[in-house]
Amino acid sequence: MSLSLFHPIIQAWFEGRFASPTEAQALGWPAIAQGRHTLIAAPTGSGKTLAAFLACLDHLVRAGLEGKLPEGTQVVYVSPLRALSNDIQRNLSRPLSEMREVAQQLGYPFPDIRIAVRTGDTSARERRAMAKNPPHILITTPESLFILLTSSSGRRALSSVQTLIVDEIHALVGNKRGSHLSLSAERLCALAQGPVTRIGLSATQRPIEKVAQFMVGSQAVGAGGAPNCLIVDAGHSRPVDLALELPQGELGPIATHELWDHTVDRIAELVKGHRTTLVFVNTRRLVERIAHQLTLRLGEGEVAAHHGSLSQATRQATEQRLKQGQRRVCVATASLELGIDIGAVDLVCQVGSPRSIGLLLQRIGRSGHSLGATPKGRLFPLTRDELMECLALLRAVSKNQLDRLSIPPWPLDILAQQAVAECACKEWGEEELYQLVRRAYPYQDLPRERYEQVIEMLSRGVTSREGRRSAYLYRDTTHHRLRARRGASLAALTNGGAIPDTADYDVIAEPEGIFVGRVNEDFAVESLRGDVFLLGNTSWRIRRVESGKVRVEDAQGASPSVPFWLGEAPGRTLELSQELSELREER
Repeated sequence: MSLSLFHPIIQAWFEGRFASPTEAQALGWPAIAQGRHTLIAAPTGSGKTLAAFLACLDHLVRAGLEGKLPEGTQVVYVSPLRALSNDIQRNLSRPLSEMREVAQQLGYPFPDIRIAVRTGDTSARERRAMAKNPPHILITTPESLFILLTSSSGRRALSSVQTLIVDEIHALVGNKRGSHLSLSAERLCALAQGPVTRIGLSATQRPIEKVAQFMVGSQAVGAGGAPNCLIVDAGHSRPVDLALELPQGELGPIATHELWDHTVDRIAELVKGHRTTLVFVNTRRLVERIAHQLTLRLGEGEVAAHHGSLSQATRQATEQRLKQGQRRVCVATASLELGIDIGAVDLVCQVGSPRSIGLLLQRIGRSGHSLGATPKGRLFPLTRDELMECLALLRAVSKNQLDRLSIPPWPLDILAQQAVAECACKEWGEEELYQLVRRAYPYQDLPRERYEQVIEMLSRGVTSREGRRSAYLYRDTTHHRLRARRGASLAALTNGGAIPDTADYDVIAEPEGIFVGRVNEDFAVESLRGDVFLLGNTSWRIRRVESGKVRVEDAQGASPSVPFWLGEAPGRTLELSQELSELREER
């Protein structure tokens, strides 16, 4: 799409910021501007987000200048991570501010285009303001989109949606979160007053045709399996500086204390030679351990920790300091691996194996996250087995291999959640609802008898010692109609999503009463008054443990223990396992 097809404000802004469009942008803009479904696959730092948003911004600017900018939400952007959602909001707010200045220079008024984030971190006050005055661009997560589609205020705002953008779509396709989002997308399209253009973005996706089918839904897939969308495949690889870091001693079946000391010493040495370093590990426990050890070597205030059990304020402060280059190093789990634009990062260290080719590429891609820059990564195996996995990863990257995505077929638990939620919004015919469900690609082959069984369970409930319970739907077997029972809406809003519930305890700093983060229930109940533990690379002393809460105070740097969380280490992918098997056979 020639830049001349954009409004002069957009043209002038783009030409003032960039030399020329990237391949992903040049190929994607025409289809998006025409309202065509588009899937963009391109390496990290290739402008995918701008490829998706610029045509949308152009449409909003033109509508605003004509006095036709609607009050409802026009664009819904969905990301799998809250950190990525917050990052996108910041990255959109700045261009809009710059476009406003360009408009003033060119003599144009500039419309008030509102952007808002709706995630689990959004406060009740912000949610009320959003319901009263919906944003034109809504940035959210799959779970929060489900909640909005189930609430009356959310449905009013979403009825005007014209574009749905799913970022890092590869992280959703192969699991139940993706199945959940696919049903939410069909509910959104059924609610919208007009057609909804779907845009998918990712740096690592294989097979790309299957991802496109997932994105557009079964109704837009032809008889031969061809998805009715434009696939922009600009590749997933770019030159990387990737190498192994081996200890002086021999690796064994487990990591010794000497090996850990050498590994942290070497990371600290690398940190001193770079502006900003990201250190990725596979568990939250390791985040706290390595962040503490690096602090002892680099000094207070130089090291940040980032993982999903820290409070929103802590995570967002860490992200901002990283973007501003105010932290030498950040130790993180998967909470920072997807799409976060941290331009100052020039080195990524991976401790242990990430267990996945795609994860390694995503994590290394956090460094050099700009056009023309080279991502730089170092792998630190801790055992002999991890050394073999890291060698297999290097071989796979050199051969441009990717993990193959597999879509789970029609998960019934997700179907039950979405059926209750949709019937809580309005009455449905059984066949009508069945056809809506089958529009979602993972449910295209859903057997009618399995659908009937789910509806029967939701209408009759389940039997327990106290009698039947959990009946959420009324089923009119004569007219084949479905409507919600009392309490169905509350059940849907409080039990939606595919992320497993955890019985974690909130950590509250006294005397301020500030929420710090969460620790595992078992760790909390096994702890005693006076114990000191790490959270967010800060030492906290326990004052008391209550039901669901751990009251703490600043331990003033006292020697801490490291908390634990359960069930978080990733499994190895099939493609990496195959590469590893071939490597072992060659030995």
